[in-house]
This record gives sequence, structure tokens and C-alpha cells, in this order.
Amino acid sequence: MQKRFILLLLSVLASVSAWAGDAPTYSALTINSALTKGANAVIRLEETVYTVSSAKSATKKVRQIVTVLNEDGRGYGNLVVYYDKLKKVDFIKGTLYDMLGKKVGGLKGSDIKDYSANGEGTLYGDNRAKVIEWANHTYPYTVEFEYQTTSSNMLLYPIWQPLSGEKLSVEQASFQVNMPAGMGLRYHEQLMPEKMKSSQEGNQQVYRWQVKGLTPVETEVYGPEFSEIVPQVRTAPSAFEVEGYAGSLDSWESMGNWLNKLNAGREQLPEATKQQVLALTKNLTTPEEKIKAVYQFMQNKTRYVSIQLGIGGFQPFEASMVDTKGYGDCKALSNYTKALLEVVGIPSRYAIIYGGDDNPAMIKEFPSQQFNHVVLCVPTAKDTVWLECTNQLADAGYTGSFTGDRYSLLVTPEGGKLVPTPRFNAQDNTQLRTVKVKLNAQGGGVGEVLTQFAGRQHEDRNEAIHQLDPDKQLKWLYKQIEIPAFEIKSFSLEKVKGKPQVNEKLQLDLPKVASVSGRRLFITPNLMNRRTTVPPSLENRKHDVVLSYPYHDVDTVEYEIPAGYKPESVPQPVKIASVYGEYQAQVQIKGNKLVYVRQMTMHKGRFQASKYMEFVNFLKQVSKADQQQVVLAAETT
Repeated sequence: MQKRFILLLLSVLASVSAWAGDAPTYSALTINSALTKGANAVIRLEETVYTVSSAKSATKKVRQIVTVLNEDGRGYGNLVVYYDKLKKVDFIKGTLYDMLGKKVGGLKGSDIKDYSANGEGTLYGDNRAKVIEWANHTYPYTVEFEYQTTSSNMLLYPIWQPLSGEKLSVEQASFQVNMPAGMGLRYHEQLMPEKMKSSQEGNQQVYRWQVKGLTPVETEVYGPEFSEIVPQVRTAPSAFEVEGYAGSLDSWESMGNWLNKLNAGREQLPEATKQQVLALTKNLTTPEEKIKAVYQFMQNKTRYVSIQLGIGGFQPFEASMVDTKGYGDCKALSNYTKALLEVVGIPSRYAIIYGGDDNPAMIKEFPSQQFNHVVLCVPTAKDTVWLECTNQLADAGYTGSFTGDRYSLLVTPEGGKLVPTPRFNAQDNTQLRTVKVKLNAQGGGVGEVLTQFAGRQHEDRNEAIHQLDPDKQLKWLYKQIEIPAFEIKSFSLEKVKGKPQVNEKLQLDLPKVASVSGRRLFITPNLMNRRTTVPPSLENRKHDVVLSYPYHDVDTVEYEIPAGYKPESVPQPVKIASVYGEYQAQVQIKGNKLVYVRQMTMHKGRFQASKYMEFVNFLKQVSKADQQQVVLAAETT
């Protein structure tokens, strides 16, 4: 009742304001209902102006007016402005308005909090953030912010994305870049309703973009990342300079040349370390053996810490410093490993890459800073070995979910070269499981489980081995195992040396492995790998279906049938084939054993939105097959 009254009041107030002809600019009552539908906040106005003074510096000025509609939209009414040694905050202004657009408060110095913005594990860093979080709980309300920053980090031009998150809409927003005469702007447009407009104004070339009336955009299950489905403009320089290091982003080659400048002269090692590495590898005959030995030497000698200071965000510390201190960030450790390999005559390539599970698509035609991590690439006659130098537990050559199947920029003596890292298929990410269950006539039993997890499927268990003590490992396993009722009597997790593989052994008590009804036992033979949920049915799917995780599972479950029982009902073999994957399952009776074998393969791919229901139906068939039952009946005398 109260909610209906408030909505009625808002409607009346809106009508009165409109009739009076004097609705305040910031009134929440004037927002078009098409923009509030499904939204938690509305950007009323956003104006971003980026002015490049020279290849060495630029300013960015932002004015933003946001109406927060409810508690879930409160984050859109806050402000976070990042700064560091190369970027300073010139000013921040702010005003708070109520539902009708009446000013109720202004920003005070005490409202601006200043925090470290260095990530966990950062030993040295100058990344900081100024944060404003207004504690206003009467909705809707409106905030207005203005701020300006000045940057000398000219490698990084802005990325403009007016829809910064889900359940957000935009009345109007604009982005303007002012370039000095003679300095070109490089840009990449994505899903922009209107193309860029350019004009010469005095001694500046001005580039403008604008959007109006953007309604909320939401991601869909098995869909693209949010940043891929909203309007966006990326900008980048041609010529730039960072702390005296001049460069160009006209090509990937020129970007690599700039990195060569930053890295020059930083591979010197102490003579004692050189001799130690030579002694370590003197009896090894193949490059692959030497690579693994040097990599393990580096892993044993160092640890990862993040170091982000000024141009240190791009430039590695000297190899000699890493050798002395025993730590470094991704740049320093990769550079150090490169120097160690040079000692034994193996050339390698410093490689910048995007590290993370989200794996955004590389815009190959737009050379720019699209990276956040550094690894090492070692070409050999047989293969290319990729080394993750920040992980003391990683296997040589394994890229995994963090750096696998994406593009990396190799820094060669001739400049940058864009190359792909290894692409995983289903057979690289496997789960091979064998289960033996001794079933009793009361529906209970005991089970022995042996599982090999390889590739991406081994990663979480490898982390559990090295990051959790046995008690916490046990608790973690209880969360991973999906059996209706069970108790872990004993377990072991073992990392296979030199391979991305973990072997898991479980001894289980299974008090309700079968349902009892009179003289019958009902068993779902797929004990541990059932698909119990499927994505929702959507006839009006908007975005592509994206399958990014290929895998191959094989489950063999053997049940020892209790004495006096025999199969009464056994499901027929099931085979399902599609472009998304393949599935097959069958039950066989071998003497007093019931043997269930299930194989499931999922492929990586991208499919049109119109194919979504085909994908859902494939998973529905899999789920149905996974729930099939076997009926055992007690023999009558």
C-alpha cells in the first residue's frame, strides 16, 4: 500500500511540475519512463573532455549528473578518481539534490576519502584513489560531480564507455578529444549509434562523439562480456612520451620498439649466478631440459610481489636487483628469467599479455595498450614454451586459464609482434574418473573414487593443495562434491610433477546411494557428475552464445549389486551429438556388477543468438539422461 501511494504521489508531482512549466533540471520526475524501466540509476548528463597539450601531457575534465533511483543503484552515485605519480587530481566538485532537484548539500573536503589503490601483494606502489560515497538513503536523489586530472602517462588515452554497468541508462553523454594541430588521434568505435564528428577549431583538431537515450543493457547467460555489447570508443596516440621515453603506437612493431627502450641494459646478472646456472645445466642435452631447469631455479629463488611506481608500471627492475632481493613483479621476474636463459644460450622473448579469466577479445587492428601482465616466450625447434614467471607452482609451458588462448605482444629486437598463446581444446581439459561402489540392500554403500584432473580442470585443486591445510582441503572438497548424501572417510590430492595434472583419491560413505521401495532399489548410476540445471529458455535472445571453456569428462561407475538382487529396468544407451558438444552414456550388467560409463565433451565456440534454444535443448537432453535410473529387484523365492 505504501509503495502504491508513493508512486501515485510521484505521478501527481510530475503532473503538477509539468503543468507549472518550471520542472527543475535535476528533478527525477522529468526522466522518461523508458529510461527508468529496468534501471537502478540514470546518467542525466555526462561530458568528458580530453585535451592533449603535447606528446608529454594531457588533461581530462568530466562533468557527470546521475539520478540514483534505488538502493541497488547507489554505487552509480559514488565517485572514484584514480591517480598516481604520473597523474594528479586538479580538483573535484560535487553537489547533492533531492527528488525534485533541490540542492540539499555540497561536497566538503571531509567527504573525499583517499585510499591506496594498489592490489593485494603490492610491495611498492603509488596507485591511489579519491573516493566520494554520499550517505543518502532517500530515493530517488541526484548527484553532480565535476573533476579534472592532468596526466603525463601518455601511453594511456581514455576509453569512453557511457554505459559503465548493468541496469544503468543514459539521457545524454558526450566525449570530446582536443588534439594539437599536427598530432593525429587514433580511435576505435564499437556499437556507436552516431559516428565521430571532427572539426578544426583554432589550433586544435576536435573530435566529438555523443549518445542519447541509451536504455539498460544486461548480459545474458553464456553471452559476451558486458564491455563487448555496449557503445564504446577507444582512443590512443600516435606519438607519445612517458618520463623521457618517446614512442609511437602506429603499429604493434613500434610499440615493441618502445618497450625495447625501456628494457635496454636491464639483463645484467652477477657472475656468481651465471656460474651457478651453467653448473646446473652442464649435463643437460636438450633445450627443453635446460628451459625447465632454469625455470625451476627461478621459481625456487624468487617470489612475486607487485611493484608499481611511475614508469615502473611498464619498466622492469634490473635482473641484478631481482637476483639480490629474491623478488619482483611480472616484468622483473620475466626479465630475470630471460637473462638466466641467455646465460645457457637460449634466446627468449619478453611478452606483454592480458592476464585474467575474463580474457577480453584483442582488437588486433588497433595497436594500443590492451595488456596488464608480462610472461616469457621461449621459441624452440620443437615447440614454443610459455613461462609464467610469477607463479612458483606453475609447470613450464602451461598457460592455462590466466594467459592461454589469447594474443600476446612479443618484444623482439625488430619490434613488437602479435602472436597467439596456446589454444586449448576439450582433450586438454579433462576429468577422468573411476568409481567403485559396494551397494547394500538397505540402499547404502561405500565408494572408492579415483579422479585425474588435467589442464584447466586441475587448476582449482592445484591451488587447494598449495594454499589450504588438510582440514581446509577437506571442507573445500565437501563443497565440490555433488552427491545427495555422503561422508568423506579419507582423501588425498597429489600434484603430478611436471604436468598440469592433479590426482584425487576419495573414500566415501554413501548412506543413501539408492532409494528403497519395498523389494526394489532405485539407483541413479551417474553418481558424481550430473547436470541438474540448464539455462533459461529465451525466445528473444539478443546476444551470441559464447562457449569459452572446452572440456572432456569420462566417468566410469561400477556398482557391486547386493546378493539376491537382479536388474529389473536398465536404461537404453544414450548418444547426443551437436555443434556444441557430444554426450553418451550407457549401463551394462557384468555378472554381479552394474557398470555405468558417461562421456561428455563440450567445445569452444561462438554461435548466433538464434541458435540459443538449440544449445538449451542440447543441455536439457544431457540433464535428462543424467537423471536416468536403474531398478534392482530382490529375487523372490
